[in-house]
Amino acid sequence: MNRTGKILLVLALVGVVGMAFRVSWNALRDVAHAIGADATAATLYPFVVDGLMALALVATLVLAGRDRVFALRVLATYTIASLVLNYVHGLVPELHGGSVDWGRLADWDPANWALVLLATSLPVGAIYFGSDLVAKVLHHRPTADANQEKNEQATVNQSPSELDVSAPAAPVPVVERVPAESAPIAPAPVMALPAVDRPQRRATGRVPEAARSPRPTRTADELLAEARSVTADWPDADLTAEAIRKAVRTAPAKARALRDTLRAERAENDGAGSAAVAA
Repeated sequence: MNRTGKILLVLALVGVVGMAFRVSWNALRDVAHAIGADATAATLYPFVVDGLMALALVATLVLAGRDRVFALRVLATYTIASLVLNYVHGLVPELHGGSVDWGRLADWDPANWALVLLATSLPVGAIYFGSDLVAKVLHHRPTADANQEKNEQATVNQSPSELDVSAPAAPVPVVERVPAESAPIAPAPVMALPAVDRPQRRATGRVPEAARSPRPTRTADELLAEARSVTADWPDADLTAEAIRKAVRTAPAKARALRDTLRAERAENDGAGSAAVAA
């Protein structure tokens, strides 16, 4: 709906409410006369009842949460009270001409006592509930402003160290390089990271190719020479593919090929030595 349509709708609502108030004003004024109010008080009495209804309606549009529920209850209570008094005004013709006795709104005494109590308590309730609603509206803050103030207060309560120090970055995984020589390399000491209050994010996924250390590529001859050097003093029983694989850091298939080659060389050397001794 455009701006003009909204303005026309509001004006129509104001007109309807104004006419309804005029109709209700007549009944509430006569009821006020019946409970002993003078001419001025009887004229102002409808503004107390129906006026608080209008105030409660505005409060329901502004407030939220429990305060809005309270405003709706006040609106419902005074609407029902105004309806009852208008209904009594329609049932008792004497109220129209002002010929009814003071304090007499019904022939049955219990009903009359209840109606007089209702009519006389509405002004007092208007003072209490009206003041409470106005105080709630004046102290009401929109949700966005309340959230912003909470965030600012949380920032103020934080210590300078919490504001300056950010969460530690995830450690970069270290890939060990394959040694080119047969001698084992002692692992470098691992430095302990300082303990922090905030949880660290674990590195997930595979390490990018660019972050990996290059693995040296060895030819078959270089690999065989390295295996000969490492296993030179090994007994024949220890010359297995698994032991060779761990010693030279190679694949299982290449380790088996190296085992067969080294065993064949040892067998050939042992045969040549035996022949020389026999000669």
